[in-house]
Amino acid sequence: RISSTSPCRHEAMSTFGQVFRVTTFGESHCKGVGAIVDGCPPCLALTEADIQPQLTRRRPGQSRLTTPRAEKDLVQILSGTEHGHTLGTPIGLF
Repeated sequence: RISSTSPCRHEAMSTFGQVFRVTTFGESHCKGVGAIVDGCPPCLALTEADIQPQLTRRRPGQSRLTTPRAEKDLVQILSGTEHGHTLGTPIGLF
């Protein structure tokens, strides 16, 4: 148990939202980062191709103002979809 006076006490949250709740996990210096999206209704079209442009847009090295690191961030949908449509269950992204 971490005491209230401990320097390791951390108040940051990893879950955001009311209707769509997004929980993030992992660190960029580890094996990867991911998210769980809860609250998405079933039967919506969703594939990695729908999400990837947003990751690509944020990729380092896109301008002279950002870090030159060349990281290939490719999203994988681990759960919550089948045949390109949501199931209504939490969607796991990595």
